Amino acid sequence: MKISIIGLGYVGLPLCIRFASAGVKVLGLDIDSKKIDSINSGESYVNHIDSAIIRKLVNEGLLEASTEYHRIIDVDCVLICVPTPLGLHSEPDISYILETGRMIAPYLKASKGSSKKLVVLESTTYPGTTDEDLREVLEKGSGLSAGRDFHLAYSPEREDPGRCDHTVKTIPKVVGGFTPECLARCQALYELAVDVIYPVGSTRVAEAAKLLENIFRSVNIALVNELKILFDRMDIDVWDVIEAAATKPFGFMPFYPGPGLGGHCIPVDPFYLSWKAHEFGIHTRFIELAGEINTQMPEYVVSRITNCLNHSEKSVKGSRILVLGLAYKPNVDDERESPSYRIMDILKDAGAEVQYYDPFVSTIPRKRQHTRWEGYSSVEWNKKTISAFDVVLISTAHEVVKWKELGEWAQCIVDTRNAMANVPADSSKIWKA
Repeated sequence: MKISIIGLGYVGLPLCIRFASAGVKVLGLDIDSKKIDSINSGESYVNHIDSAIIRKLVNEGLLEASTEYHRIIDVDCVLICVPTPLGLHSEPDISYILETGRMIAPYLKASKGSSKKLVVLESTTYPGTTDEDLREVLEKGSGLSAGRDFHLAYSPEREDPGRCDHTVKTIPKVVGGFTPECLARCQALYELAVDVIYPVGSTRVAEAAKLLENIFRSVNIALVNELKILFDRMDIDVWDVIEAAATKPFGFMPFYPGPGLGGHCIPVDPFYLSWKAHEFGIHTRFIELAGEINTQMPEYVVSRITNCLNHSEKSVKGSRILVLGLAYKPNVDDERESPSYRIMDILKDAGAEVQYYDPFVSTIPRKRQHTRWEGYSSVEWNKKTISAFDVVLISTAHEVVKWKELGEWAQCIVDTRNAMANVPADSSKIWKA
């Protein structure tokens, strides 16, 4: 068997590695020639993926990358792992899915003597995308019929960059098919590389399951973020409250506050369902309220920075502020949708001199949003540099950061991650946010 995986980012590349490691020949496709060159030369461009793994699979002839989409004619299955961002008004943008569909449609006809091709969408999206939007594009561009001439399915990605206790191989794979035959074909594919397969009744159930997973997290994070603000007014440490509540062995699951939401899923996916709900005359109040609370957290964090500076008789305007952590979560280089960008924007607009430190993000890449920061580089980690800032904001708690040195060097620390809780430091200069 030979498969093609389209979109070689934080989802597609690990999936390529998993299938190739299981002995399946993988053709990775992407429009970014730099990614193609990196893979074919055995080099990783994702921080938590070892180049040696890629190099081994390339040398064994199990993994290859290309920009030539016509090569899909020679594969048995096509997996689509492209971005599904939000538009300017928080509306779903499935243009990458549809454009990919148009590019692969002419090559979906089964080769002589081979079985029908299988197309699987993995990108997170609203229910109906696979069996309506993508199917229409594929059928129109190929002249074929889904379920009769080619198989169509949906299986949501569950990638969590940097996580070691769960992997692509061990995380159960939800699969839904356009027809029962499509489902069986999809299930057989993933059984080659994943330990547990969970089939569901339709592509829409699979699409909705992915949204539920991330809406669940969004709503609960919004809850603790709101309680953090309340408990701060009541002079109660929300981290102590969560730790105490988590001792209950049933009926409680700890979620932790932060400076806002980041990453490719939780800040985006809930809005896909709330947008789709309007088609059915439903107002998803929980989803939209959670989004409102989480997107307002950067403003709260800036208010804590302002209080910290006021305590030293300084204003935000003219102050030097260091944002520690640009990645949206610890120990990875993924800074998509990071709340650090919004915080930096607010501070800069207020007249502050803003810089950042992140050991995993040496230079800020090109962005669709927050373009003002493109090309900025991380400062060096040394006493002279860190002590020169009026405030250091802990936005992401990377494990490699030397917190004891930060406690000794920084003039004032605003901690959104409880990173300084067990670090010996002058408590008078640490402000929780």
